[in-house]
Amino acid sequence: MQQHEKHKLAQGSDSTLYDRHGAIILAYARSHTASWQDAEDLTLEVFLRALEYDNLSWLSPKQQLVWLWRVAHNKFIDSYRHPVQPPTVPLVEAMEHMCRDKGPTPEQLVLRREEIEWLYKAVGTLPLQQQQVLQLRYGEDLRFAEIAVLLNKREATVRKSCSRGLALLRKTYARQQKGT
Repeated sequence: MQQHEKHKLAQGSDSTLYDRHGAIILAYARSHTASWQDAEDLTLEVFLRALEYDNLSWLSPKQQLVWLWRVAHNKFIDSYRHPVQPPTVPLVEAMEHMCRDKGPTPEQLVLRREEIEWLYKAVGTLPLQQQQVLQLRYGEDLRFAEIAVLLNKREATVRKSCSRGLALLRKTYARQQKGT
């Protein structure tokens, strides 16, 4: 977030709104964006939208979170409607960077990339709720209780969804391993 906009959010009663819900909205934004910068920008847009409404204190904390989450969701959808081209890195620069690091070999990188692509595809076949739960749990390291509040579900439902998603991934992985 830009410094003057953070300061603006920190003034007045809306700072408690950000203190209370900022981390959850940022986690949601991070689970739907390609980078931390994009997630921070989306979070900033959500709380600036809240500032336009002057004060959401007339809502309960849970209703505030739902309102903020809905705005974040709408902003995320808008980002698909109006995509921004990511910056490109010249191939020479990327190769120089790889050569400086004494990391994995090119073959290891290709295998790792294939595994990651397979995992993304496998996760993409799961129902949307299971995808969200797995992303928030393992990608954003949120606790089940936090995910339950964010998704407006019971904690037990979130746990079951996570467990079922992992079980489906294991089955898919086992089938893929037998096929190779």
